[in-house]
Amino acid sequence: MTEGHQDSGGAGDAFDLTQFYQIFFEEAGENLDQMEQMLLNLNLETADDEELNGIFRCAHSVKGGAATFGFSDVAELTHQMESLLDKLRRHELQPNPMMVDVLLESADASRMLLARHQSGDSSAPPSTADLVRRISELAAGGMPAPAAVAVPAPVVAAPVVAPVPVVAAPVAPAKPGQRQIEIRMGPLERLDQVDGVKDLFRDIVGLGEITEVSSDRADTRVFSVTTSSSNDDLLDLFAFHVAREQVQIREQAAPAWVDQADPPPGAPVAPAPGFGFFEGAPGVPQGTAAAAPAAGETAPVAAKTGPAKAAAASQVAAQPEAATIRVAINKVDQLINLVGELVITQAMLAQNSRALDPTANQQLLAGLADLDRNTRDLQESVMSIRMIPMSIVFSRFPRMLRDLASKLGKKVEFVTQGEATELDKGLVEKITDPLTHLVRNSCDHGIEMPADRIKAGKPETGTITLSAAHQGGSIVIEVRDDGRGLNREKILRKAKERGLDVSDQMSDADVWQLIFAPGFSTADVVTDVSGRGVGMDVVKKNIAALNGTVEIDSSEGYGMRVSVRLPLTLAIMDGMSVGVGDEVYILPLSSVVESFQVKDDAVNTVAQGSRLVKVRDEYMPVIELEKVFQVPRDDAKSSDIMVVVEAEGSRVALLVDELLGQQQVVVKNLETNYRKVPNVSGATILGDGKVALILDTSALVRRSRH
Repeated sequence: MTEGHQDSGGAGDAFDLTQFYQIFFEEAGENLDQMEQMLLNLNLETADDEELNGIFRCAHSVKGGAATFGFSDVAELTHQMESLLDKLRRHELQPNPMMVDVLLESADASRMLLARHQSGDSSAPPSTADLVRRISELAAGGMPAPAAVAVPAPVVAAPVVAPVPVVAAPVAPAKPGQRQIEIRMGPLERLDQVDGVKDLFRDIVGLGEITEVSSDRADTRVFSVTTSSSNDDLLDLFAFHVAREQVQIREQAAPAWVDQADPPPGAPVAPAPGFGFFEGAPGVPQGTAAAAPAAGETAPVAAKTGPAKAAAASQVAAQPEAATIRVAINKVDQLINLVGELVITQAMLAQNSRALDPTANQQLLAGLADLDRNTRDLQESVMSIRMIPMSIVFSRFPRMLRDLASKLGKKVEFVTQGEATELDKGLVEKITDPLTHLVRNSCDHGIEMPADRIKAGKPETGTITLSAAHQGGSIVIEVRDDGRGLNREKILRKAKERGLDVSDQMSDADVWQLIFAPGFSTADVVTDVSGRGVGMDVVKKNIAALNGTVEIDSSEGYGMRVSVRLPLTLAIMDGMSVGVGDEVYILPLSSVVESFQVKDDAVNTVAQGSRLVKVRDEYMPVIELEKVFQVPRDDAKSSDIMVVVEAEGSRVALLVDELLGQQQVVVKNLETNYRKVPNVSGATILGDGKVALILDTSALVRRSRH
């Protein structure tokens, strides 16, 4: 196929296609991702037409865009993919694992080539000749040799299902048939654009023959075509050069009255066009669902400018409008920052209004109450813009697991739950790598070899489940497998060898936490998948940096579960303000369990000065914030209020002077603006302009353990 021309006017009036590059790259990436998912979900024994057509459409969309923008290497590779997929959807070939493999590799290669074009890389691209050879041999019905170099087979025509809905289903002629094609040229149409239609028949082997015939209208070019492709397939191919509504197709030897406004009395009723594009045009019966012509029959098609344009316009009007728009992420971030400042300003106004006389300032206070409500609604709406479904993360794992299981010789089924659960985009980007490591670990360490699973009375195919769900103000992501689970004795033995402080009396939960120690590994053999002792400590560190926690539950011989708990967003959160001396601290509301007033005799001092408080038959450590942050005091008043917070599966009681209330706070990164402070996860600006520290409850819990 010839590449799309990059200008639509005369010389000196070039039309710059580069302005559409970014849209093309994004849509091409989406199409390749969708094609990969459909290939991974394809059942080779029972693949239906809809599945194969969907995969074909993805490849065609990428090919068409690449050809239009002049990315010939991508267009060539995806065109070869089209040829193979076309034979599959026509049931000329039966899909097999080798075909899926080569199509997945080709999708990867297409991504790589597109990334080079997007970055402007001018160096010589990696060769795709081997992929093209393997695709061609598979399309020819053979088994590709791994190393031999072969000349690519001729490309078979790649007709395409139209991407827009049509009124009547297209029916291709059963054998090559002659049709007349009329192309109406608009006032700005260039001659070479219409000539591109003729080039299609020259460049695509097997498409058919085309010859131009004379036309009595100056604005119309007429061609005679012999082809086995359906009308809809032809329209889709021509769309690279001329608009669909400018093309009209009819079988040869159409009745003479086809161009008239009304058929003469007694004339045969004309069936609807095979592609269903000009319904309602002259000569087509109204209110009748006519069938497409059989091979050899004549099918008159309405071909006049005015009515055809009206019919096309009415169909375009019936299409649904785009439900989404693309917005640069930096614009969303800027909007969130502005809303954050608005939240701070609203809090300042609310605080200053408390001293006003409610009777004298009733209208002002009512307006401030409305502002409070509207600010909260606005904040929730803006934050929802950054929220994206977890399916974006989950979608990358089926392919990874397929390749990994194949490399390890294991059989693994991947199950996802809660794909629609939403998480902040910034968190999604940061959680992807830790989750990738956890899923790889489940496949490598957790799932046993098929023979071992059968010996243990399990099905030979292991299951790895990835789930996401909201719990309070957090999202919990779990990676579960039904594999061998963790071996307590082996972990303790390795820990003792490494000189870690462990004992046989440790609880299971504490033993499982040992695998997060830096460099800790129980793998007997180092492979390119795992066993180097690098990873789990990084996983925990990365999740902790997001104010998240990791918990492990395991049962030897039955499987393992890793739970990752994260805040829903990093930008704005609900917090509880507490006072210690003259200082104000913010506790994440999602971590707060309860608060109560305590008496001195309820607190017991144990070894090394540690203090415990009994809360409903449960003893928990007491942390005095006054001592942790060395808060100066002018009076001898002692704290008597405790706030119980929970993190990493443990609870501690924080000793404070007073509870100031609940409020939304805008989280500011303290490390970026100052430096990292122990036991502090961030800072915020209060309504009176003062800075308050947001406490890291996970760090405080870990402090109590030590």
